[in-house]
Amino acid sequence: MADQDILFTPIEMGSITLPNRILMAPLTRNRAHSDGMPADMAITYYRQRASAGMILTEATQISEMGKGYIDTPGIYTEAQAAKWREITDAVHADGGRILIQLWHVGRISHTSVLPGGRQPVSSTDKPAKSQTFTANGFEDCSAPVALDAEGIKQTVQDYREAARLAKVAGFDGIEVHAANGYLIDQFLQDGVNDRTDDYGGSIENRMRLLQEVLDAVGEHWNPGRVGVRLSPLGQANDISDSDPVAHFSAIYKMLNDRNLAYLHVLESFPGNDNADGRDKIDSLRGHFGGFYIANGGYDGARARDSIAQGHADAVAFGRPFIANPDLPRRINLDAPMNTPDQATFYGGDDKGYIDYPFLQNSDVAAE
Repeated sequence: MADQDILFTPIEMGSITLPNRILMAPLTRNRAHSDGMPADMAITYYRQRASAGMILTEATQISEMGKGYIDTPGIYTEAQAAKWREITDAVHADGGRILIQLWHVGRISHTSVLPGGRQPVSSTDKPAKSQTFTANGFEDCSAPVALDAEGIKQTVQDYREAARLAKVAGFDGIEVHAANGYLIDQFLQDGVNDRTDDYGGSIENRMRLLQEVLDAVGEHWNPGRVGVRLSPLGQANDISDSDPVAHFSAIYKMLNDRNLAYLHVLESFPGNDNADGRDKIDSLRGHFGGFYIANGGYDGARARDSIAQGHADAVAFGRPFIANPDLPRRINLDAPMNTPDQATFYGGDDKGYIDYPFLQNSDVAAE
C-alpha cells in the first residue's frame, strides 16, 4: 500500500527532491539560549524528525531587533550559524532535508527582550492588541516605532545577512516568514499598515518590503531554494485586511512570477475554518501555479485528498510532529499517535521535547 500512497511519492520542490509529502511545519519551542544560540538538545530534536519530507525549523530571528519572545533562536552571528551547522549535519546524516524559517516579529515584541530596552519596530506606531512571552510570562506588546526609510534598508540588510549565514549553517534552503501578523505581514495587510509613503497605501506598495527581502536573500540563494509563508485569512497577533482575496491575489501572482521553490500557506485558523474560508483559500490558490504547501488542521486522510485533488503538492504538519518524531511512518502504517503534552510546548528541558517514543515494531502487526 505504501508504494501506491501519494503521500510517499517523491516530488521535486524547486531545486530540492522530497522523498515524501509529509513536511514538518515551523514550531516555536522556546528552548534556545537567551543569546539566540540553539541548545544542544535541538540537535537531537531535529535529527529525530529527519524522516519528514522536509523540516522547516522553528521561526528564527534575523537580528536582535527581530526577537519577540524569550529563548527563541537567531541566525545573525557566525557562532549561531556554527551551532545550526551541527543541527543540519545531524539531519543530513540521517537522510533528511532542512530549511530555516527567517523571522522578524515586528511589533509583536516587548522592550524587555530587545537590546537596550528599545521599542519594537513595525510598519506603524500603533501597538498590537496582543501579548508576547517574556521572562515575566505573558505581557502586552510594547508600543512600536514605525520604520523609516533607513530602518527599512537596515532590516532588508539583516535578511540578506541572515540568508548568507543560513548557507554557512548548511541549510538546504530558506523560508521567508511573511505570515501570522509578524513584520512582513504588518506591511502586507492594511488593517495594520497605515503608511503614506512608498510602503503603504496600494497593495503594490504594501508588498514592496517582501519583494525587497526576496531580492536580498536571492543574492545568496537561487529561487529554487527559497519559499515564502503566508496566512491570508489569519487574524493572529491583531492582523487584518479589508479585502484579503483581492490583495493576496496580487501577492500570490507576484510570488508566482518569481519561480520560488514553494508557497507555504497557513490555510485555517479557529473561526475561519468554514465554507467561506475554504472558498477564499481555493480562490487564492488559483493565482499560484508553483509548488504549494498546505498547512492547518490536516491529518493523513485530508492530506492525501488535498494532494490527489491537485490543491496541494505537500502538506506541513505542526503539532503532530511535536509528539510523533516518526510521524511519516505512523501515517504510512495508520498506527496510533502519541498524545502531545501541551504543558511542555513552550520552554523547559528535554521533557516533551526529545523524549516522545518512536513506534516499535511490536506496536503494529506488519509494515
